[in-house]
Amino acid sequence: MTFEELNKAITDLSTIDNLDFFTIGYSTMGQPIYGVHIGDYIGNQILIEGGIHAREYPSSLVVIGMIEHLASLSEVPEGGIYLIPLSNPDGARIVLDGVDWLQCYKQAEFITSVNDGSSNFSEWKASATSVDLNVNFDALWGEGGQNVFCPSPGNFVGYYPNSEREVRNLIDFTYRVQPNLTLSYHTKGEVIYYGFELLSAEQLARDEEYARVIQSVNGYTPTRTENSVGGYSDWVSLYLGVPAFTIEIGPLSAPTPVPLEYIHDAIEHNKDVPIALLNKLNEN
Repeated sequence: MTFEELNKAITDLSTIDNLDFFTIGYSTMGQPIYGVHIGDYIGNQILIEGGIHAREYPSSLVVIGMIEHLASLSEVPEGGIYLIPLSNPDGARIVLDGVDWLQCYKQAEFITSVNDGSSNFSEWKASATSVDLNVNFDALWGEGGQNVFCPSPGNFVGYYPNSEREVRNLIDFTYRVQPNLTLSYHTKGEVIYYGFELLSAEQLARDEEYARVIQSVNGYTPTRTENSVGGYSDWVSLYLGVPAFTIEIGPLSAPTPVPLEYIHDAIEHNKDVPIALLNKLNEN
């Protein structure tokens, strides 16, 4: 797959009836970050994002598949669903196309040097600034077990919290729409991570209950997050106080990036997760 093909799969969503298509902001390199909304703007809202880790762009394809499915339904439960297929377009483009598209050759040279001189970026998780966006959020920033403090293909926290444009886009958009629950799609492991470490016992019990709802649909294993902070779900838990989950699609044994042959099953397993969660939110 090329980045052009991935981006076309996202922009083609704008032709589908029953959804609103928009841009939530732009990446560091000026690429649009697209979002959609399905359902009503009144009532409980879910926000779903994918592709924040560059090499995990297959999670974007799962979110695209979910959008196509949800838009095809004759109705959804009361409330609405925001979906952002690709939160890190610069990083995904580096994985899929390399660095020749970058206009600044010094930046291309720097990224290649961070990648140990290799032009194979299949393991690249970061943005075009070599920051791992999912450890850059101001939620116990820099205290994760795998965090590093120097530019790296993955796990570099940045020079200060919320430093990256893509991170600030997500923060600003999340504050604007005030979701009642968020899902972040990643690869791999078929796991539902929940439970930011600063949550109260009551919040943890609540989130475990919602994780069981997700499990009832996709069959993945709910797992308490340990020694991992600074991610989008952590930030949502800390600043909005609503349930927030990181869902890993694809088996742990799969290569990186997860091959496209796994995407159909991941879509089938997850396409109705938002419906089940809206129903649960509406019960409470």
